[in-house]
Amino acid sequence: MYNGDERFILGSIVIIYFLFLFGVSLYINFRSIKTYDDYNVAGRSVSIFPLILTFVGTAVGGSILLGFMENGYRFGMGQQWLNFGIFFAGIIMMFFFVKRIREYGEKYDMVTITDFTTLRFGKKAKIPTVVSVLIAYSSITGMQFVAIATILHLTIGFSMTAGIIISWIMLSIKTYFGGMKSVIWQDALHGTIQTVGVFVLFVAVIVFSGGWSEISNQAALVNETSHLSFFSISPTEVMVYLLTIGAYQFVRQDLWQRYWAAKDLKTASRGYWISILLSLLTGFFVIFIGVASKYGLSLEGIDPTLSYYAIIGEVFNFPMIIIMIIALLATVISTADSFLMAGASSIVNDLIKPRVKKENEKKLLPYSRLSVLLVSVFSLLLALYIPQLVDLWVAGTAMLVSGLLAPISFAFFWKRTTKRAGVVAMWAGLLVSMIWQILGHPFGLHPVFIGLPLSIILVVGITLLPNSNEQQTENAI
Repeated sequence: MYNGDERFILGSIVIIYFLFLFGVSLYINFRSIKTYDDYNVAGRSVSIFPLILTFVGTAVGGSILLGFMENGYRFGMGQQWLNFGIFFAGIIMMFFFVKRIREYGEKYDMVTITDFTTLRFGKKAKIPTVVSVLIAYSSITGMQFVAIATILHLTIGFSMTAGIIISWIMLSIKTYFGGMKSVIWQDALHGTIQTVGVFVLFVAVIVFSGGWSEISNQAALVNETSHLSFFSISPTEVMVYLLTIGAYQFVRQDLWQRYWAAKDLKTASRGYWISILLSLLTGFFVIFIGVASKYGLSLEGIDPTLSYYAIIGEVFNFPMIIIMIIALLATVISTADSFLMAGASSIVNDLIKPRVKKENEKKLLPYSRLSVLLVSVFSLLLALYIPQLVDLWVAGTAMLVSGLLAPISFAFFWKRTTKRAGVVAMWAGLLVSMIWQILGHPFGLHPVFIGLPLSIILVVGITLLPNSNEQQTENAI
């Protein structure tokens, strides 16, 4: 894809960029990280600007920049429903969940979703919550190792295995030292780079393609004008997006941790609201770029999975390609370290902390760093040895939604919800959705269409049983 001199330049810049991020992590480690809260929730003191950009940096990852662009190229503007699903969920989250999550976090010094589920449903809720979070976050972290390896393979010429190992080493080391504080401040940089980069690419594609009228004309010539419609998608696909990509937003531990990391509720709410608007706009641009590249730029016959590289090569000279590669790298890194921290928090906070005596709580900081390494190694193994990594991530997402969404939602809004109902619904939703995924979606039904309704039915049904009169945790808090 690039000649020898270009690969040398790209390789040097990638190395320098990683060293810069590592330097930032070391600086933050020695200057700002003194306690367990500093490492896991950034000391609960993050201001509005970095909070907005860390929300955006985490929301718009490699799967959105590369995946949405690929889907736009292959299937057309109907893929905007992936984007709309996330936005609709964000609106509901903003008005009905953020305040409650923040208030619980402040009152009980929460670090993970498991802190909430065990408070509300008892200790038996811990294991299903931790299992769901670890599988989902380890899988998606492994995906980011693969994404960075792909960048290194296409631009520098590294093998995929070497690229995965290099990305694992660099991301693990920088996250190990910097923790959540480093992740958030680096996300501020990454969020800025990726947002500006997507906007610049969007404008360039519009200019080079000749505008919407020319795109429409070219689509008509190949009899594919339907691809320009927002409704070139089946209702079933829309529902899958709403109930997976959309519903997933409610049980994303990385989002909850950022609500708790903000210095106050107003900052958390305002930062999240601005970020979902920016994410909606960014997602719209990305999908539009994919559509416009096929018809406006006439990039027929390319590998859709490599559409990003083909597009920047078509509209930019090499110096600008360097900048766009950095923007892509920033996008992937901002997601990778965020999910790595989310998974690590579940290990140290939910499995290790309860076993540490109060007088030994200073050990929690080194245990936090150890947890980062454990999750990173598990993620590395997934990236190296499981070719169905995307399927595993989809299953993890379905497990989170099917197992946790209903119990958590009812816990917030229905005080009568019993502990037994919550725990049974968690296990049933998790196991059924996982089995349904392994069986290959029998009858063409996505696992979330089975696991989530079952979880809802069990929460309501068990709570309403005549002998379900247990004292509720909610009444005591």
